[in-house]
Amino acid sequence: MTSQSRALLRDHALSEIAADVLAHDERVRDFSVEVRFDRGVALVSGAVRYPAQARLLRELLGRLDGVLAVWDRLWVDGRPPVVVDVRCSTDPRCTATTGTERRPDEAAPLVADALRRLPLADASVDRLYAVHVLEFLPDYLPLIDDCHRVLRADGVLHLMAPYWQHPDAVADPTLRRLLDVQTVKGICTRPGAPQWFPLHAACDGESVFADLVPLPSPDSAADDVWLSRFFD
Repeated sequence: MTSQSRALLRDHALSEIAADVLAHDERVRDFSVEVRFDRGVALVSGAVRYPAQARLLRELLGRLDGVLAVWDRLWVDGRPPVVVDVRCSTDPRCTATTGTERRPDEAAPLVADALRRLPLADASVDRLYAVHVLEFLPDYLPLIDDCHRVLRADGVLHLMAPYWQHPDAVADPTLRRLLDVQTVKGICTRPGAPQWFPLHAACDGESVFADLVPLPSPDSAADDVWLSRFFD
């Protein structure tokens, strides 16, 4: 069995498990959502009424063994998500998640320097993708902090970057930073910096994934029990 064929089979298995959860878990049974998987990433579409329902669904899917990340384009209370794609990548999983806005013909690229302040209003974004961006920046922490600024309270930052032990990442001289899952812990808990709650963090041996929610203060940080799911 090749790695590609196994990935397809694993996605099929995860899709069946997710369908079972949606059918039998009374907390989400009435949600009008669809879930499919692409190389371990859950791609979620549909609509829910409350932000808490969207978060519950993300957490339940993130508990499934083999899930690397949960990327959604859920409408909440009749409103489509405001999605910003800050990246240097054309990963089809990201395109599938961000490419079906209400008026896709009105979507247009906005070129900006990722080392400077994002040209976005405070608390204006629901989903922010930083897919294969961090590894090209000499210091990506200011960008992470600015993502915290522009996300709404129930927004999600989706990170994806090369794993530091993957041969292709090490061999690429254009990459300036490589990540480990432990790096995500450092991002979430930096003293004196905006705090993040890790909904999910994982590594497939090639890339590191993280789904992060902005926290209003360190007092609402994740406890050690939750952090132990992902980090040493």
